[in-house]
Amino acid sequence: MGHQELEFVQDAFATNWIAPLGPHVNGFEGDLASFTGVQHVAALSSGTAALHLAMILLGVEAGDEVICQSFTFSASANPIVYQGATPVFVDSEPETWNMDPNLLEDAIMERQRLGKKVKAIVPVHLYGVPAKMDEIMAIAQKFDIPVIEDAAEALGSTYHGKACGSFGKLNVLSFNGNKIITTSGGGALVGDDGILIEKARFLATQARDVAPHYQHSHIGYNYRLSNVCAGIGRGQMLNLNDRIASRRGHFVFYKKHLSQIEGITFLDEPQNTFSNRWLTCILVDPNLTGGKTREDIRLNLNRYNIESRPLWKPMHLQPVFADSPYFGSGISDQLFQNGLCLPSGSNLEQDDLNRVLDGILELF
Repeated sequence: MGHQELEFVQDAFATNWIAPLGPHVNGFEGDLASFTGVQHVAALSSGTAALHLAMILLGVEAGDEVICQSFTFSASANPIVYQGATPVFVDSEPETWNMDPNLLEDAIMERQRLGKKVKAIVPVHLYGVPAKMDEIMAIAQKFDIPVIEDAAEALGSTYHGKACGSFGKLNVLSFNGNKIITTSGGGALVGDDGILIEKARFLATQARDVAPHYQHSHIGYNYRLSNVCAGIGRGQMLNLNDRIASRRGHFVFYKKHLSQIEGITFLDEPQNTFSNRWLTCILVDPNLTGGKTREDIRLNLNRYNIESRPLWKPMHLQPVFADSPYFGSGISDQLFQNGLCLPSGSNLEQDDLNRVLDGILELF
């Protein structure tokens, strides 16, 4: 946290704008629109809320199917089930760790052969590294299926010069406490279709009809962001570029010092992409490290009260989604088995980074 956040919060208190509306909500939405280059933004209580509203706005219903990246956090898939639809999981490709366009097309064609209606596609920019959006968008256009772009981890990342979170029919951002900026909790639904975004605001405020009394013609939700939390977000936005530079600096440090160890590799930026490096991740090949695994590294760091975590466990391996269709090549299984997220917070200082490095090098 910086000092600007508190100034915005104090202003919210001083002006008595505490509820889920107010000038900071409007200002935060404007800040996000300017930063991403997208025309319309609805600030919401979470990224999950944004994904849920996206499903509703695109008409996802019981009996439908939504194709979702398997290698992601469960919040990418849960809103599909909220709507009574079936998630169809697609594996990753090795260059970005994100949705494999070839498997995506295979999945669409197979579901069509079975007479299934695919209502949307949910690619994810994992760990801030952009997915192959040109190929994904071309396939989506070919089959006339809208894309809900999950850019929860990728605010500040770009693909061919265009901001992540600006490619889909609807796009999702997250400001959870672990993201590159935070509003304590929060998210946003982003898109160029003003009618859809305005309808999202309507649904997010309990779908109250225009009337002097409380009247409702639609099911609504309590999904709007408070003016206080939006004030935090406005302060965070002022330092977003510094936070991106900090995280990218952490990646450079780790790569410089750990690439010397045979069997430890990093995910590089594909050509014409820019990653915010939300988290720095490594792959550990025990066949090249003398049998040492990512779990050995995690446990050794834990001895020094340093938290690291395995990469996301793919959705097709999760017990709750055991019966969901899956199209894969085993890439995400391998990534989960061998991958580790290193401490990457924007506020890490050089002594912190050195301590992490020492905890890893000690093992080798």
